[in-house]
Amino acid sequence: MVRVIVRQRLVAAALAGVLTLLAGLLYAQSTERAKQLGAGMMCMCSCAQILTACNHVGCTVSATMLQQLDQRVAANNSDDLILQSFVQEYGTKVLASPPAQGFNLLAWIIPGLAFGLGLAVVVMVIRQWRRRFELAPAGGPPISSDVLERAREQADRETEE
Repeated sequence: MVRVIVRQRLVAAALAGVLTLLAGLLYAQSTERAKQLGAGMMCMCSCAQILTACNHVGCTVSATMLQQLDQRVAANNSDDLILQSFVQEYGTKVLASPPAQGFNLLAWIIPGLAFGLGLAVVVMVIRQWRRRFELAPAGGPPISSDVLERAREQADRETEE
């Protein structure tokens, strides 16, 4: 009786291992080219993750997209043709990085412009601070020799006492 239970558990564990392995093979990209193309696309299940990194449990969208990608790579289509077919099917939101054209060009230009503008403002502020420091008198207003002599005499008197 115990041997039967142990055998059933071993068979169940082996079956689970085989199924896990098969599931991994079914959803894994077959080539490096497919992995690279999948890394440049977004999963359309609204998870906002890269297609090859979608980790939703039971996500059928990524499985379907990965299968389509493998089929198109196996048909030896060019990378541009594969990407364009996905863009036609899902729209430009399928691309992980927006194309550098039209309104999307702003997504590529604005960060550089913002950095350059910020750097220019910092340089101008530092120059203004330096000018103020250079123009400020080093020791205060000039002192006449009469006033300086009286101050020395008073200091001498106070230190002698």
